Amino acid sequence: MKKWIGITLVIITLFLTPFLWWLVEPSKKLDVLLVDKTVPDDSYREHKGLTWLLNHKNYSQNDGSSYSNEEYIGVKPQEDEQYAYTPLPNQLQNHDMLYIADTYGQHQGTLLEKNNKENYGGLSYNEVEKIKGYLFENPSTLVAEFNTFGDPTDEKTRKSMESLLNVEWTGWTGRYFSELNTNQQSEVPNWVVEQYRKTTGASWDYSGAGYVLVHEDNRIVVLKEDEDVNKKGLTVNFSKKGQSFFNLKESPAYMYWFDIIEPASEEEVLASYNWGLKESGKNKLEQNGIPLQFPAVTKTTQDGFPAYYFAGDFVDTANVPPVYRYKGISTIRQHFSFSFKKSPEQFYWETYVPMMESILQEANQEGENKEMQKAEAFEENDISYPTQVSGNRFEIYQDGEWNETVIKGVNIGMGKPGAFPGEAAISEQEYARWFEQIGEMNATAIRVYTIHPPGFYRALKRYNEQAEDLIYVFHGAWVDEKPLEETLDAFSSESVNGFKNEIETIVDVIHGNKKIPEKPGHASGNYTADISKYVAGWILGIEWYPHMVENTNEEHQDIGQFDGEYVYTEKASPFEHWLAEMMEHTISYEMENYQWQRPISFTNWVTTDLLDHPMEPSEDEDLVGVDPNVISMKDTFKPGAFASYHVYPYYPDFMNYSKDYLNYEDHRGEKNSYAGYLNDLKKAHDMPVLVAEFGVPSSRGMTHENPYGWNQGNLTETQQGNINKHLFEDIMHEGYMGGLVFTWQDEWFKRTWNTMELDNPNRRPYWSNAQTNEQQFGLLSFDRHKQKVDGKGKQWSNEPLYEDENNGKINRVTADHDERYLYMRFQMEDSFSFEEENLTIGLDTIQNQGQLQIKNKVKSKQGIDFKIEIQGKEQAEMKVDSYYDPFYYQYGDQLNMLEKKDYASQNNNGTFHPIRLALNKEMTIPVIEETIPFSSYKTGILKHGNGNPESDNYNSLTDYAIEGNTLEIRIPWLLLNVKDPSQRTIMTNLWEEGLKGSEQLDEIGFSFITHDDNGNVTSILPSDGDNQLGDFYTYAWKKWNEPKHQERLKKSYYILQDVFSNYENK
Repeated sequence: MKKWIGITLVIITLFLTPFLWWLVEPSKKLDVLLVDKTVPDDSYREHKGLTWLLNHKNYSQNDGSSYSNEEYIGVKPQEDEQYAYTPLPNQLQNHDMLYIADTYGQHQGTLLEKNNKENYGGLSYNEVEKIKGYLFENPSTLVAEFNTFGDPTDEKTRKSMESLLNVEWTGWTGRYFSELNTNQQSEVPNWVVEQYRKTTGASWDYSGAGYVLVHEDNRIVVLKEDEDVNKKGLTVNFSKKGQSFFNLKESPAYMYWFDIIEPASEEEVLASYNWGLKESGKNKLEQNGIPLQFPAVTKTTQDGFPAYYFAGDFVDTANVPPVYRYKGISTIRQHFSFSFKKSPEQFYWETYVPMMESILQEANQEGENKEMQKAEAFEENDISYPTQVSGNRFEIYQDGEWNETVIKGVNIGMGKPGAFPGEAAISEQEYARWFEQIGEMNATAIRVYTIHPPGFYRALKRYNEQAEDLIYVFHGAWVDEKPLEETLDAFSSESVNGFKNEIETIVDVIHGNKKIPEKPGHASGNYTADISKYVAGWILGIEWYPHMVENTNEEHQDIGQFDGEYVYTEKASPFEHWLAEMMEHTISYEMENYQWQRPISFTNWVTTDLLDHPMEPSEDEDLVGVDPNVISMKDTFKPGAFASYHVYPYYPDFMNYSKDYLNYEDHRGEKNSYAGYLNDLKKAHDMPVLVAEFGVPSSRGMTHENPYGWNQGNLTETQQGNINKHLFEDIMHEGYMGGLVFTWQDEWFKRTWNTMELDNPNRRPYWSNAQTNEQQFGLLSFDRHKQKVDGKGKQWSNEPLYEDENNGKINRVTADHDERYLYMRFQMEDSFSFEEENLTIGLDTIQNQGQLQIKNKVKSKQGIDFKIEIQGKEQAEMKVDSYYDPFYYQYGDQLNMLEKKDYASQNNNGTFHPIRLALNKEMTIPVIEETIPFSSYKTGILKHGNGNPESDNYNSLTDYAIEGNTLEIRIPWLLLNVKDPSQRTIMTNLWEEGLKGSEQLDEIGFSFITHDDNGNVTSILPSDGDNQLGDFYTYAWKKWNEPKHQERLKKSYYILQDVFSNYENK
């Protein structure tokens, strides 16, 4: 008897121990907000697997309570087949995780009745914005599952969720069905069968097991088990990163709904689906553009918090244990789930549960370890200020004391490919990614010119709350240029009232206290992120138009001096009086509403500096000065003022002609006109000076030259970096507060004076103009370089224009394009040598004109508008038909700045011109009466090199590359007189419609001639008899309105990263 009692006690102890163990283990607070809109009944199968797991793992809500199946956001079943709905609260509070289980909804009839959008279905845009707003302000874990993207969620909302999760839905969803025959016990929805009949015209005669894939455009693909896929089923295979995080390698078969997505980055894929495809299955997928492998689990931290997407209905399970207070029960079920073999339950226990255990543990640790870095502000007499000017230094208040700080960083504009700045199109994710990269560049500051969208401020706040080293912002206040230029009077009511309103709005914005309604050309939205501790100072205004400054001074000569509560002037001009008034308004508004102050300045540039420049040829560039010294701060304003200038090494022209500057020796003992000017400018100021803009562009096109080669364009990325490094060192050695590189990102919308007449101004953001230097000052490139132009030619996949490997000098020619270039690839025959033979390419773009003879009496039935001559690696040039030469037409015929060429106005005149860009018009230096002649340069000269950004010897100015018998060429669109490649628009007949005219380009025609060094022709393609070209090979492309682009840090970024590291804060 005692023996049985003992055995019974042992059994009871073994049974109770896991229960007691669970009870004594302390609970962990982890507040999870659950969203589930697909709850047809009180089984709660779409989310009860999560609530059970949360309770089993002893996670509790903020109030200490356990989780209940009935507590969630979404559809809730009631009696008599009625439904209630709990909406997402307007204010989300204190959640450690947001879990979106299913958003398909509860519709009338079955959940699978497609396109019935009654009742509660889909995510709304407002809901996504609430979720974003909460996560951006309170970084927490996000987990979303299928169906987050599909119907009935609308496209705008879907795009917003895709951006948040950093994935893109392909439009395809699918599901495994154990029986496809609808005459038997099958779960295949009726709408699938009907739609299949409509789209294919075939009857549904499938049977057995298989997968049904449905696209949002109603296409349907069926993969039969054992015919198109193996019987193992759709499994989830974990990447190395996924294996490390989840301790999983492969799942059992997944048997339920899934969607097909594409990741923004393969690095963010933790697991992928594996079909076990057979050849017929691969063919079906390829025919429908469906990837053979696609992500099952992704994780992005692009926004400063972990965001997971499960591309399947992973949590869906019909059965969970009736008790959860039992230690180890989940582990037991994971190892003994064979009773659920090839069922959703097996996947739930063996894959979903261990995955969520890892994610919950991560979220719990995140919550416990959140120690956010926060900026400090000095407080004095109830006034707060985070930074100050002290003597000649700029200081930031940190760790309870003032620290001298070197200002080193970048300007950030509002442009991105496909949008003008006023569209405020930069996403919060992009800002967040950029701040990470800027921080890694060892920058301390950024500068913005105007109000950015709310995502900028949220991303900056979030970055600084988590970063070890903060990024401060110098915030600008933009003044509308139009009334200033129209009235030439800063005191006009439109300018004064508009600028003051803008200032007030910006002050409210940085304090997270403004809702800006939508207005074309401006950022808008709800500004709730308070970044006031990170705003280092104000820089008001723009580069002032000299004639406006001069006229304002003349019109208001009797206005006197300004005397405010914080700002006053002495010996100020009327325009300087106006600036003091605007500075006073900025300070007083922030004090009245927030009791905050911060250092203040206004934008200035060399054109309106306080120095005299007798060697300046242009009267406008030295017409009038604006002197910061005459504007002073009273004791009521604590942080102080500083001067702010935009200073470049190549313009205005006096820098290139002033002997004092040209002979100035810098700290290196070298001649340096830039350092010479900086020295004079700094000595003229009674306050610290910031160079708020400096830099050179890595463009192909050039606009100004500098005696030392610090040109405005025609520089490689490496040259750009080295010159910017040189300029920053000059700035620091001449005693400045620091310098801000212009600019962070390339700006496709920009124009410059020597190309602005050659393109379509309304379409600039939609393509990348290599010839316009203003577009390429950035350290961040958006050009995707579709073909790498390194001479290897490995990545080409297009159908060739011409192919014949058994006859002639040229075996194959292929063409391609992207937003920046027209590409060509040549595969020459084995015996061909570019050292001994040359290649001439004839291009036909515009109809009914062009040269009808190209080389050594080789004639053409089609007009040739451009020719490219490749003479090995050392010499190559592209030329334009003189009748189609915009440079000669503009500067020779229209402006009379070039020698007249009577033949140029005649079609088929037998002459090609070099392609040129102007550098400067004729000008005179009055003080020495020296005339500087008109100058230009040959931009049609082609450079040999390696155009692959991933190569060690990458040269961003590469036009062509030869390796062995392979030749690759890339031609900037503007060299082809293309005004807008996105709409296939080209210049029309210049002599009839001028530079403003344009016409459509249907296709580009190609012809090819090989010849020896003596000009003897060795082959003609296409050939139509002796010395006669046949019908040209042609290439065309589809128009686009959404340019593709790819972010890439230029070589110059890494050079600046290095030099910034040499200037540490004190």
